[in-house]
Amino acid sequence: MKKRSKLFILILALIVFYVGHILISTGFFRTIEPKFEGTLLKKIDLPGAEDMTLSRVDSFLIVSSTDRATYPPLEEEKGGLYLLDLKTKDFNPIALTAEYTGGFAPHGISLLKKDSTYQVAVVNHTAKGHSIEFFELVHQKLKHTKTMTDESMIRPNDVVFIGPDEFYFTNDHGYTEGFGKFVEEYAGLAFSNVVHYKNGTYKVAAEGIAYANGINFDATNNRLYVASARGFLVKVYNRESDGSLTFIEDIECETGVDNIELDEEGNLWIGSHPNLLRFSAYAKGKKESSPSEIIKISYRSKGEYSIEKVFVSDGSDMSGSSVATPWNNLIFMGNVMDDHFLILEKK
Repeated sequence: MKKRSKLFILILALIVFYVGHILISTGFFRTIEPKFEGTLLKKIDLPGAEDMTLSRVDSFLIVSSTDRATYPPLEEEKGGLYLLDLKTKDFNPIALTAEYTGGFAPHGISLLKKDSTYQVAVVNHTAKGHSIEFFELVHQKLKHTKTMTDESMIRPNDVVFIGPDEFYFTNDHGYTEGFGKFVEEYAGLAFSNVVHYKNGTYKVAAEGIAYANGINFDATNNRLYVASARGFLVKVYNRESDGSLTFIEDIECETGVDNIELDEEGNLWIGSHPNLLRFSAYAKGKKESSPSEIIKISYRSKGEYSIEKVFVSDGSDMSGSSVATPWNNLIFMGNVMDDHFLILEKK
């Protein structure tokens, strides 16, 4: 009888430990204290503006938008990419992909300028599977140039250009269903990865990441940044000449980091989810809102960085922040599945 009692206590202790680990590691106990030194300039009606990328040279923003109420999509979505001309100050979205005929549920995006031409890469999810679509920007229209698929695209999330025929993308899961997917999401096990592509070859460049999410490249310092949303980390790598990645360190962020944008000085701006369980409930329609947060990381070298909470909200103004793109004194702030995104003006 005593053995049974000890076994019961042990099992109970393990359950309590497991549940406690989930609650603590997902930000469940965090108190949301609203913060922003500035004002809300404008709301833009565009659903699921999950990722954004900016041309500082030509002053425009491209936004990835689709209805993410169901994932993976059961029917073909008709999302789109939109352009905001930042020189006009009216910030009206211009549809770029209205003529694209295939199923289109755009996710992470990347922009590359070569000479006078812009290329756009976008992660796409359809009822048939995943792909990365490539476009050329011509006179505020996107011309589709190619579709790329590969078995390494397990569940792609974000993509970043290195050159015209070279890029990295993240897989946010190592498993797409069943028990493996469950333990990734709730136990925080690190099965996701980063894949490198160049000249026809796909190769895993980094692995052992808990929900690899946003990715970006600092060409000046030859550093690649990867957001580990479930790990509350930004992982820092040095990019080698052959495309392989050398791990430098983890930056502990205390929030569920999503997409990463860089400003002119190389600082990281990240839309984040401070409470992942709340966000999960919101995404399933069980909660009306989910907190939003923007953090700014000033990274200098290994062990030398600072983290600033730029914006924190309970989600009543916009839920589920996923990206923050700074431009002059403005911040364009997108989200996973709200019906609008925000333009913030800093003081």
